[in-house]
Amino acid sequence: MHRVLTGIFTALAMTAVAADPTGYKLEKTISIPRDGGWDYLTVDAAGRRVYVSHATRVEVLDADSGELTGQVADTAGVHGIAVAADLGRGFTSNGRADTVTVFDLKTLKPLASVATGKNPDSILYDPASKRVFAFNGGGKSATAIDAADAKVAGTIALGGKPEGVVADGAGHVFVNIEDTAEVLKLDSKELKVLERWSVAPAKLPVSLAFDPATSRLFVGCRSKQLLVLDAGTGKAVATLPIGDRVDAGEFDRETKLAFCSCGDGTVAVVRQDSADKYTALESIKTRQGAKTMALDPKTHRLFLPAVEYKAGAGGGRPAAVPGSFVVLMYGK
Repeated sequence: MHRVLTGIFTALAMTAVAADPTGYKLEKTISIPRDGGWDYLTVDAAGRRVYVSHATRVEVLDADSGELTGQVADTAGVHGIAVAADLGRGFTSNGRADTVTVFDLKTLKPLASVATGKNPDSILYDPASKRVFAFNGGGKSATAIDAADAKVAGTIALGGKPEGVVADGAGHVFVNIEDTAEVLKLDSKELKVLERWSVAPAKLPVSLAFDPATSRLFVGCRSKQLLVLDAGTGKAVATLPIGDRVDAGEFDRETKLAFCSCGDGTVAVVRQDSADKYTALESIKTRQGAKTMALDPKTHRLFLPAVEYKAGAGGGRPAAVPGSFVVLMYGK
C-alpha cells in the first residue's frame, strides 16, 4: 500500500509541475485611469520604474509597488521607450509626430525633440555607440541619434518594415524586418547593414530578444514559431511553438527563460537548456490583446498592458471598454 500511495503522490506532483512548471501567477492588476491605445513598455531595473506607452503620453509606474508615479507628456502616438541610465535620459518614439522626445529620467520633463523618419516605432539605446536608434515603420529606416547631444548621427535604409530590436553591447544592433522575413545585423558605429538573414519558412518576424552569454537571438514570428538564431552566423539552432499574434519577447539571463507575449492572451515560456537546446515549458494565460510585455530582470516579473473589450457586432476589431486600461503584473 505504501508503494501504491507513493506512486500516486509522485504522479500528482508530476502533473502539478507539468501544468505549472514556471510558477508564474498574476500578482497585481494596476489600473491606469486614462483611455487610449498602447504599444511597448520598458522596465528600468536600476531606476525601479516601468515606462508604459499610452496614446499621447508615457505612464510611469513604480516597478515594485505598481503605483502610478508620473508621466512623460506630449508624446503623440508613442510606441516605445528607451533608457540611457548612464546619461540620465530617456527617449520615446512618437509615431504620429515623427519625432523622438528626449526626457530627464529624474524629473520626467522633456529636454528636446528630434526629427526622425516616418512613423518611428521600436526604439533602443545602444551603450557601445552611445546612440539611440529609432526604427521607422513608415520610412523603412533607422534614425541614429547621439544620446548625449540629441543630434541625428545618420540614417540607415533597411529595405523593409522594422519591428523588434536588440543590441548586443558590442557595437551591433539586430532588427526584425517583418515584411521581408529577415533579421538584419547593423553596425551601430558605422551605421550600415552588415548581414541580412532570412527566417524562411517562418513568416512575419516581430519580437526579438537576446542572450549575450550564448550569443543567441530569440525571434518571435507570427507563423506561431520562436526561432533561436546564432547571432554570429544567423543560423537557426532551434524552432519552438508559440501562440498567435506575437508582439514582444524577453530573455531572463538569470533564470534562462525566454518569453513571447501573444495577442491570443498567452505568454509562451521556453527554457534554455544549452546554447542549442531548448524546451517549451508553459503557456501562461493572460488576456486577449495583451501582446506587449516587459521583464524586470531584478524580480523576474512580467508586465503586460491590457484592456477589456466590448462584444463586437461584426468581424472587426472590438472596441475597448472605457476606463479598463490596466497593466498586469505576473511573478512567482
